[in-house]
Amino acid sequence: MRRAGSLRRVSDLSEFSRGHWLRELLCRGEPPSHVQPSPDGQHLLLLQKHGPPALRRVVAFQRHSIAGAGLERSWQPPQPALVGLLFLQSPAALGSWALAMVWEHGRTEVWHFAVAVGWQLLQTLELCQGARARIVSVCSQGASLVWCEERPPLGAHSDMSKCAFRFCVCARALEVWEQGVRLGPVRIVLHNSPEYQVLASPQHIFLVPSAAGFPTTSKFLLIWHPETAKLTITAPSAGFVRSKVLHSSSESDFRKLLLGSVGLLSDFTPLDIHTSAVSNSGGLLLVSTKGAVNMVEPDGTQRHIFDLEAGSLAQGSPVRLKTFGSILACMLAGVLYLVDQNSGRLIEKEVLSVKEVHFLESPGEEDGIQFLTQAGIYSFSLSKPEDSSRPEPCLVEMVFEEACRYYQRRSLSSSKLTVEKLKKGGAFQAPVALAAILQHSLHQKQKPARGLQDTYAKLLSTMSLELQSYMSLELLKTCVVCAPESEVESYCKELVEQEVSRILHSDMDKDNLAYLNSVFASFPKAAWKATRSCLQLQHNGDGLLVARATPEVWKKVLGGPQLDEVGQNGMVPLFELICASFLRFKPKWLPSFVELTQQYASMSWAYSSKEGPEGRVPLYKRALGVLARKNKHSEADDEMELELLLCSKRPKAVLQALHLLIRLKRWQRVVEVAEKFSELSPLLNKEIFTTLLAEFAQHRELDPYLDRLWPLCPAELTASDILTVVLQHLPHSQEDPVPFSSEGNQLTVGLLKPLLQRVVQRPNVRDEMYLDALQSPTFPPPTPPREH
Repeated sequence: MRRAGSLRRVSDLSEFSRGHWLRELLCRGEPPSHVQPSPDGQHLLLLQKHGPPALRRVVAFQRHSIAGAGLERSWQPPQPALVGLLFLQSPAALGSWALAMVWEHGRTEVWHFAVAVGWQLLQTLELCQGARARIVSVCSQGASLVWCEERPPLGAHSDMSKCAFRFCVCARALEVWEQGVRLGPVRIVLHNSPEYQVLASPQHIFLVPSAAGFPTTSKFLLIWHPETAKLTITAPSAGFVRSKVLHSSSESDFRKLLLGSVGLLSDFTPLDIHTSAVSNSGGLLLVSTKGAVNMVEPDGTQRHIFDLEAGSLAQGSPVRLKTFGSILACMLAGVLYLVDQNSGRLIEKEVLSVKEVHFLESPGEEDGIQFLTQAGIYSFSLSKPEDSSRPEPCLVEMVFEEACRYYQRRSLSSSKLTVEKLKKGGAFQAPVALAAILQHSLHQKQKPARGLQDTYAKLLSTMSLELQSYMSLELLKTCVVCAPESEVESYCKELVEQEVSRILHSDMDKDNLAYLNSVFASFPKAAWKATRSCLQLQHNGDGLLVARATPEVWKKVLGGPQLDEVGQNGMVPLFELICASFLRFKPKWLPSFVELTQQYASMSWAYSSKEGPEGRVPLYKRALGVLARKNKHSEADDEMELELLLCSKRPKAVLQALHLLIRLKRWQRVVEVAEKFSELSPLLNKEIFTTLLAEFAQHRELDPYLDRLWPLCPAELTASDILTVVLQHLPHSQEDPVPFSSEGNQLTVGLLKPLLQRVVQRPNVRDEMYLDALQSPTFPPPTPPREH
């Protein structure tokens, strides 16, 4: 349901101490560079880097004119600058906090505010260990400070361009107690690194490279996980790259960390970051210079949220970002954008009369967005329409947006189709009809066709089942939100099953595929059961796996975006998703499933057709790729690899499986595979027999199975061919050959005799020279009589 927004002023700043001065600072030519509200919302801290020549200032204002000492600090170059205003939670009392002012040279002042006393300086600390260190960025996470500091080289005249990796990322606990402040030891997160801006989420620290950094190191982000001491490398252009747990300080060397990924990282495109901020969900919000807003998740994956309409952004134009629940607020050039950060849908766009605003916290207002302007504090409230019986206009917009994507993909024109053109053009009646049905009939339980055209009424009767399915799905979503924890799991299973079924009956584009990837990742067991249900997988009376899915569902499984089309952002095609579910929950069924998909593909597409799945990468190879991505390899995986190779029935795959069995020395299975697959084609029969004959010439492991191997000899193979193969593969001995070997593992003519007899008994002119010797009653032949 689209929510209407209302803007109202909630404060004219008169309730703040020195409110007239606060308004004066806000109304000056240069607005404050940073506004920081306290956790309880009773204080505002303004950081000004402009004003009188070379004067820098930070001022605190208290709400309700609380008496006590104020807080104001100012400085001028060459004095060290203030780099961070951080509010730290105090473990001494719930809801208690302290203010840490971190200066460029590492000195940290810890302040506390007490009623009737005002601001008090608790303690001054030295954050850095080196006297020459300079902090460039700092953030706080819980009771810890994380910062990036510059450590200049020892030589006074050192070339700074040769000392690019002169920065260090450090962490240190800073706890505020009633007795005083406790500073923990320094923890080196990363050393010998380029300059980074550190941003803290509740569980992770994002390291964003500086704009002045080197091109090589400006292509990726780093994410530090303090609890596990793990560092993740991610590139927004490619997604997750790698993760490494830093067990010791030697592993924290930036250059050593990238040694194994230099070649991969060099191919990535440089980062395009205009503004960055952390959302309340723990992700990193990035705004590009082209106005694209993206979210980098803590696991390294990235997703696109929204595109600002301003186009290219200048380096000096500020963009303010703030998340309020699931709503992302963006302020650019006097325009306020409110976006649903889950779906990327624009909820509201409001043009304000001011160009510069600072977002504040909105305590007690779930749908309220507060921001500070020159005229005071304003709140933008989102409320539902009074007439809740009307269907959601947002749903109607979704119909036209989906229709735009549908028609654009099938259009030969290069002009972009928009929702406005679709509504006004009149050329496409399908979205107009569907929107009319949803607007007038979706929530009317009695006489649903009232007010509709006759054509629409007929269409409504046809769509009644789909509308009921939609309503039941919406009701189920409501149950998931409102249900107690004990019932959420059962509702989620049902919801996942309906969502998977819906996607499998829709167009499998990249958006739907990305959604399915997230469903399989969040609810793996429920997604597996939903997949079994949609494909109708079960065992028949003979113990074989059968699937009664419709041809449309099979085409979704085998078609859709492939691996070379979906990119490297952690998203995989649907076939690979299903294979991974088989491996996790029912690995014995995977070979049978691959065989079923091959049968369907062969019936639906011509052999080696480029449109079909077998015309790209064979299905068994795609399943093997899923198997290879497992973290741990076991003997069961070897068996699974064999079954996947054999179920394909492709000559190369069968021979690969045969060589794998030979390498594992599983001779009984070698013979069984040879007997089964030699019947497929004469050419494969010849390849299999030649391979086994070569093995027979090298060792005696196959001797117990000779009576089963010799019948596999192809009809076109002659005795000369057999002897040639045997002589080519005889093992090379380091010693001189002797007539009789004590080892007992050498090939003898007696072992070859049954095979040669079988071959020469066939009518063949080339083998007549061997006929007399092989049909002799005794072997070797008797000595001829001597002549006296």
